[in-house]
Amino acid sequence: MKLSRKVGKLVSREGYRRAWRRTQRSIFRLPFGPVMAGVDQNRLREIQEQHPGEKYADVHHWLRVNRERVQDLKLHRCPPQRVLDLGCGGGFFLFILKRFNHQVLGLDLDQQSLFTELLDVFEVPRVVVEVKPFEPLPNLRQQFDWITAFSIGFDRYRKTNTRWGVREWDFFLRDLQPHLAPGGKIYLAVNPLPAGDYLSPEVQDYFSSRGADIERERIFFRNGVRG
Repeated sequence: MKLSRKVGKLVSREGYRRAWRRTQRSIFRLPFGPVMAGVDQNRLREIQEQHPGEKYADVHHWLRVNRERVQDLKLHRCPPQRVLDLGCGGGFFLFILKRFNHQVLGLDLDQQSLFTELLDVFEVPRVVVEVKPFEPLPNLRQQFDWITAFSIGFDRYRKTNTRWGVREWDFFLRDLQPHLAPGGKIYLAVNPLPAGDYLSPEVQDYFSSRGADIERERIFFRNGVRG
């Protein structure tokens, strides 16, 4: 099969998936009114005014982004789950999940006061941890039905601007296993590489060999990680 035909089929499949997600979002809506009920709007406005120009101070934009994430993972229409979000930032994703009675926990650094203030107003719990290559996560004293990470930055070596390879990802996934409940799911969303793609061929092959469903930046282990 010619490369152009293979690329065409891939693009068609990804286009179909994106269109199907949009359709499901329109069918299974998630209105903001009930989500924002009870939130201290005055405190939220104060936080935004104290951090003018900061990327994540546009609270309503990032709530919309994370509403789509919740919808795409169907977490607004499933029984309560235990969710661990790595690199939780200001807690937008976990805040929405709390409205559907999910038990949530975020992990992240404590470097931005904006995030700390948003987590406080959203009442999202966070453990201050830096995800590092070849270093295990701490004992979180529970297992999770979902482990998520969006717009991943911890896979980058900043000094060299290189990304994790197979060895780092293999350690990371193996380390997640004790934190994952039986039947649990892992959903990862990576940032693009300098060339515009998302995964090196070696890393993509590795994820596939471990049972991941891969679509551009999305890496979804629907049934845990294959041994």
